[in-house]
Amino acid sequence: MKVTVVGAGNVGATCADVLAYREVASEIVLVDIKEGLAEGKALDIWQKAPIDLYDSRTIGATNDYSKSANSDVVVITSGLPRKPGMSRDDLIGTNAGIVKSVTENVIKYSPEAIIIVVSNPLDVMTYQAHLTSKLPRTKVFGMAGILDTARYRAFLAEALNISPKDIQAMLLGGHGDTMVPLPRYTTVAGIPVTELIDKDKLNAILERTKVGGGELVKLMGTSAWYAPGSAAAQMVEAIVKDQRRVFPVCIRLDGEYGIKDCYLGVPVVLGKNGIEKVIELDLNPEERILLESSRKAVREVMDVLENLA
Repeated sequence: MKVTVVGAGNVGATCADVLAYREVASEIVLVDIKEGLAEGKALDIWQKAPIDLYDSRTIGATNDYSKSANSDVVVITSGLPRKPGMSRDDLIGTNAGIVKSVTENVIKYSPEAIIIVVSNPLDVMTYQAHLTSKLPRTKVFGMAGILDTARYRAFLAEALNISPKDIQAMLLGGHGDTMVPLPRYTTVAGIPVTELIDKDKLNAILERTKVGGGELVKLMGTSAWYAPGSAAAQMVEAIVKDQRRVFPVCIRLDGEYGIKDCYLGVPVVLGKNGIEKVIELDLNPEERILLESSRKAVREVMDVLENLA
């Protein structure tokens, strides 16, 4: 199996490193526009193989997508962070152009690949990749919910002083402030989390989860990369190994949850064909109101992209 990661920055390189360490694919290709960056990081990861004992071969390429030919899965992490003086519309326009170009090159050399988008703004960049690739929605989707639920579970594990391994959780909606938490679908070894933590503490954790990315930017001056890169790698592994894992994934909804033509995070089954099934939860009225608010927020950003065309 062959996996390509486009963008050899912190998130892309972390994703490639996790994929190699876990021997998810026999060949992992890193592609970046910056001269020598992908080659250097791929070589560094390969030189770690004798230490960490894995066989996955990592290869780097500067703007040469021919090296990515016949990839089974492609992860797109390319894009610029928002800079001072740059409006949201500027960021969308810049990154949409990057994602469009990358997707065109990906499809040129790997027309059957499953595409996972990590670039921000996540929901609208998934839309852009889907428009450009013209692939079915089951083969072009975004990574957001796995990262968001991981942060939620990590904060819960800390508050409860337990292992994060025993916590299962689900979030819906857009990536960021408008995500829809689902405490009644959160369990600790099968025990409803509401039986283990009081409402105020749980709400504080949910609010911290919503701004989890911003918290890290304030601390480091840049976006996170270990958790996002690992989350993308987990999605790749589920596909390559046909694990049929249930994850929250950003996909274009076609009537599920009463929503059409909007890219939102919902639980799906991930396997060898990409999204094997969209799972529709029975939401209560409060959760439906929150999901509708999230839909409106994401739709506004999608409209910005459409108006730029």
